[in-house]
Amino acid sequence: MKGIFIVYDQAYNMEVADALEELSCRGFTMWQNIEGRGTVSGEPHLGSHAWPTMNNAMFTVVDDDKVDAIMDVVRQKDEETPALGMRAFVWNIEKSY
Repeated sequence: MKGIFIVYDQAYNMEVADALEELSCRGFTMWQNIEGRGTVSGEPHLGSHAWPTMNNAMFTVVDDDKVDAIMDVVRQKDEETPALGMRAFVWNIEKSY
């Protein structure tokens, strides 16, 4: 099993949730209104006067065979609007209950 942590502009909230649903990824945990700045591109999302937008993040645990499809969706959305700086990170889940 793999854990996938997806960080994205809050404007994408339903698109990310819908994409996971379409890929049969039912379970997830979401954080809303988080601040951050990416290392590659995109603008800071700090909720301030200068940088008013915010990020959301989602974490899901999936079977290994679903990882590539999820990463493809993230990559596609990021390429469509690179200024929003969508990113995803994958790591092994050794145990779960």
